[in-house]
Amino acid sequence: MPDYLAEAAGLAAEITDLRHRLHRWPEIGNDLPRTQAAVLEALAGLDLEVTTGEATTSVTAVLRGGAGASADKPVVLLRGDMDGLPVQEETGMPFASERDGHMHACGHDVHTATLVGAAKLLHAHRDELPGDVVFMFQPGEEVLSGANHMLAEGVLEAAGRTVDRAFGLHTFSANFAPGTWTTRPGTLMAASDLVAVDIIGRGGHGSAPFMGNDPVPVMAEVILAIQTMIAKKFSNADPIIVNVGVANAGGAANIIPEKCHLEMSIRTFSAGARERVRPLITQLIEGIASAHGCRAEVDYRLGVSPTVNDPEVVDFVGRVVGGLVGERYSVLEEPLGGSEDFSEVLARVPGAFLFYSGVPRGRSMADTSYNHSATAWFDDEPIAEAMAVYAALAHESLVELSGAAG
Repeated sequence: MPDYLAEAAGLAAEITDLRHRLHRWPEIGNDLPRTQAAVLEALAGLDLEVTTGEATTSVTAVLRGGAGASADKPVVLLRGDMDGLPVQEETGMPFASERDGHMHACGHDVHTATLVGAAKLLHAHRDELPGDVVFMFQPGEEVLSGANHMLAEGVLEAAGRTVDRAFGLHTFSANFAPGTWTTRPGTLMAASDLVAVDIIGRGGHGSAPFMGNDPVPVMAEVILAIQTMIAKKFSNADPIIVNVGVANAGGAANIIPEKCHLEMSIRTFSAGARERVRPLITQLIEGIASAHGCRAEVDYRLGVSPTVNDPEVVDFVGRVVGGLVGERYSVLEEPLGGSEDFSEVLARVPGAFLFYSGVPRGRSMADTSYNHSATAWFDDEPIAEAMAVYAALAHESLVELSGAAG
């Protein structure tokens, strides 16, 4: 295999500059026209088959390998997400966001730039590749819908046949020590669903609560009862995380409101727990409301599945990434509670999602801010290594898969 680490070091300045330009102008959701244009410009001149999305501003690029080309040659997909967050940046970076209320607070500028770098590295060795590579530049990860749009538009079949393996990388501004890489077999991240609830009572004057039917204490009881139910009905070996992020009621201290509104996220780590919790939460909310003479309208919205890595592919990742970074690669003991719509790709094809640290060397782990924070800092130093990891995973996968096919 080529020395991708050395070649990535030679590209680092160019790709770092691209990262800085993306960071200065973050875009949100599935409509990222300026980001898309930057990616297309960066890929211009490479021998790629490039298509753009219809439902979103996605970019799909196919690199055709030339070594031992055949109709059934293997295909590997590499994915990088491109969207930012509605956060006001407070990092003080020299290349900080120039858009008020917009920030690349989850490192997607790094993902996008390093995937461009990987495309350049692999393009230089395209004649040695015994298969094809699909580069998936995805909008809308933060709203957990971009992957499904790209899947519906055929990203997995972009090379003419379904991809055999898929890989995604994600950087972190906290959690992991500088320079480290990790993933795990099986469930890596949680499913994410949303529950929106209206509890309808009967409004009235605060001086005469017996003349109305106050939904506020019902809302409070619902919030507490859900946590109790989760603790009593689900094993801590297969946990569920419920976060009530919205709880609204009323507008004046002396008025009993007509209704209350709740919104909560439900995170599960297995398909079984995800399926079981849905009716239990719905029944609990409706039952408590009914017991108090109120009515509950429950809107349970399914989001994305758990992110589940293929164990055999994770073994492969350990050999490849461990070979590049040595002891700085390790297997993660427990899954993370966050969610990823790359899960929808991994639900269809074998693959793996990997984490790497964006914490600057020498910085105390106590002095870091987690992804999505206004002060989340993602260092430039890992950029070259991330490019090399992308390229090595694709190249070695094609070699291994073509040998298996042969």
